[in-house]
Amino acid sequence: MPLLACRGLFTMQSAELIPHLFRTEYSKIVTVLGKRFGFAQIEIAEDIASETFLTAAQTWGINGVPANATAWLYSVAKNKAKNYLQRDNLFTGKITAELKDFADEEILEIDLSPQNINDSQLQMMFAICHPAISPESQIALSLRILCGFGIEEIADAFLTGKETINKRLFRAKEKLREAQISIELPADAEMDVRLSTVLTTIYLLFNEGYYSISQNKTVRKELCLEAMRLCTMLVENPGTNKAQVNALLALMCFHASRFDARVDDAGELILYEDQDTDLWSTDLVGKGGYFLTRAASGNQLSKYHLEAGIAYWNTQKADTQEKWEHILQLYNHLLQIAYSPIAALNRTYALSKAKSKSEAIAEAEKLNLTNNHFYFALLGELYTGVDPEKAETNFKIALSLAKTEANKMAIQRKINKL
Repeated sequence: MPLLACRGLFTMQSAELIPHLFRTEYSKIVTVLGKRFGFAQIEIAEDIASETFLTAAQTWGINGVPANATAWLYSVAKNKAKNYLQRDNLFTGKITAELKDFADEEILEIDLSPQNINDSQLQMMFAICHPAISPESQIALSLRILCGFGIEEIADAFLTGKETINKRLFRAKEKLREAQISIELPADAEMDVRLSTVLTTIYLLFNEGYYSISQNKTVRKELCLEAMRLCTMLVENPGTNKAQVNALLALMCFHASRFDARVDDAGELILYEDQDTDLWSTDLVGKGGYFLTRAASGNQLSKYHLEAGIAYWNTQKADTQEKWEHILQLYNHLLQIAYSPIAALNRTYALSKAKSKSEAIAEAEKLNLTNNHFYFALLGELYTGVDPEKAETNFKIALSLAKTEANKMAIQRKINKL
């Protein structure tokens, strides 16, 4: 093969591989270096990781992709980090005297072993999800540092501009610095409180992907998969392998099992009752059942247990009275311990299936969620077959409030069927 053709092939390979590796390895490098440097210099960790991938893009385009691309990235990142430490005046001036009895290599060693990567990500997760910063900032920082998302991607997820996200990330890092938050797992006495915040962040991250209204995509799988990956890390760590963590992972597995059935080839939303159940993943349903069984240990009943139970019954294909009675009772219990308007809205659909549409309509109209297109879409569904004129009115209001093209098309199909 001619030399120019070889170079073209290498360039193509690196152009395809680097974005994939950035998604999987950037966050690992940042968390390990971030743990080493602390929040005071977290931007240095991000810069070194970014420079590593820039070096890869320049070098691989000329010399080709190395046999072990990940090891190459880690080696370059280590060298860049060592160079930074060696020339950093703050490092040299403040702690060299304390380290004079150690060899230089030991001082400068950067541990990118799988175990240290995993430990660092787990510790960083708790540091980022500290109550010193807002939930929105926790999610944004998690997407940036733990998931390797770019600023534009985070902006899309929050339906805002890049400048806003940059400011939000800057303020969040400043607060963590000012509060002198350590990048470590909390003490046992504080674990459950901090773990609750971590689970809330993961839960919101998954929901942003599953019910996304950004980028005109109904499902953003990458957000959901990152949330599931973070939760899996908690399950695999003995100190955080709690019942509520398993319940959340079960919930996400059950929801994720219906990924492929929720949208058609054109990206249009397919409502639950119209989904092809053959497309539901039995593997993920099985995993959800496994984690839900593990969640039964202990005496704590969280909202994740109840939502996972609802999600489980929604993976049962048979449309039986028993199924909807179970779902209705679970919603009743959920609203008692963790009320939310959306949970109350979803309960009315279960009520219509378990009891009657007239009862469900009466309960739904009490909610009066006039700015929510799902509210009017549900009313349209409940009035279908009962009062066609009211059904059409509610569907049209839902259509005017819907934010994604996929949701608009799904609602329009309902109107066309009336």
